[in-house]
Amino acid sequence: MLKDPLTLAVLIAAITALAFWLDYRFTAMSKAGATLLVIIFGALLSNTGIVVLDSPVYSAIEGPVTSLAIVFLLLSVGLGDLKQAGPRMLGMFLIAAIGTALGAFIGALLFSPALGAETWRLAGAFTGTYTGGGLNFAALGRALDLSPSMFSAAAAADNVTTAIWIGVTLAAPIWLMRRWPDGADDTALAEGAGAAHDASPHPFWGAVPISLLDLVQLAAIGLFVMLAARLVSQSVGLFPEILWLTTFALILAQLPAVRALHGAQQFGNLGLHFFFAVIGIRSLLGEMLRVGPEVFYYTLVVVGVQGAFLLVVGRALKGSVSTMAVASQAAIGGPTTAMALAVARGWPGLMLPGVAVGLLGYAVGNYSGFAVAHLVRLILGG
Repeated sequence: MLKDPLTLAVLIAAITALAFWLDYRFTAMSKAGATLLVIIFGALLSNTGIVVLDSPVYSAIEGPVTSLAIVFLLLSVGLGDLKQAGPRMLGMFLIAAIGTALGAFIGALLFSPALGAETWRLAGAFTGTYTGGGLNFAALGRALDLSPSMFSAAAAADNVTTAIWIGVTLAAPIWLMRRWPDGADDTALAEGAGAAHDASPHPFWGAVPISLLDLVQLAAIGLFVMLAARLVSQSVGLFPEILWLTTFALILAQLPAVRALHGAQQFGNLGLHFFFAVIGIRSLLGEMLRVGPEVFYYTLVVVGVQGAFLLVVGRALKGSVSTMAVASQAAIGGPTTAMALAVARGWPGLMLPGVAVGLLGYAVGNYSGFAVAHLVRLILGG
């Protein structure tokens, strides 16, 4: 089993490069997309025992590398996207959040005989994680006092199901949009018509002129934003560090001099896909099976109910398929996966709205998680 940090870093870079190459080279692979491919490759490395499950390399990628990637990607978008898509995306996200709570409650009723006293705790943790991503799962799992074995199994199930749902939201819109085409306005919005960063047909493959001056300025801006967010979060508080980081990045992104820098989106996408490689590596099937498959089935019920509820209600309200897909992914995986979906499917106009509602999920996920947990406990006991 490989554990040398440099070797692990090489493997993560290699599977990321392979995923992009397959996406670029083969039409069939492009239907899945580099994002899903890199998660699958990461899961294969861990589930076959090739790599260890914990390493400083993973922590570095999940921490500063991902934060820097978020900053770079936010530097490439403008607030005009949020003004155009905010109400639609917000509405679809709120429907998705209600669907998540409904799914967690239904799952609790279905699996309480097998899960026993842990049911209400899992209901809260899964409500939180599928409203705002893994950040909320970590907070709620500990706050609700999940047992260590159940916490590990639920975390593994969450990673696997998040990976599955990325695949669903990547593939399903292709099929759905043939039957329910988005309107002209929705299509223009999703494609980011008129946006400066939409000059190439696909954000992964377009050639971009980058100078050394661009690189050093981007590095300085990115690291400055990370430091400022940390200092303000520690001294002022009020909001989590990620919210300060996003706010500062978005403010800087509106400056013409910053918007003129080349390479932010490319470097942001690279860091983001390193993050997805780690998601795959963390998706260990054995831990789930050791505790019991019901935990995994529970996660499938939650996301399945959320997806069905959003599709039915969203279409009744004439929501677009692209907006629903990004809103759903923002709830299930958080802002990073929502952004990755928008980029992978060529919807740059939905990047910022997806990030915005994903961050909203960070804020409301803990509240809804506690509410559902105690509602389930009141009804089922525990």
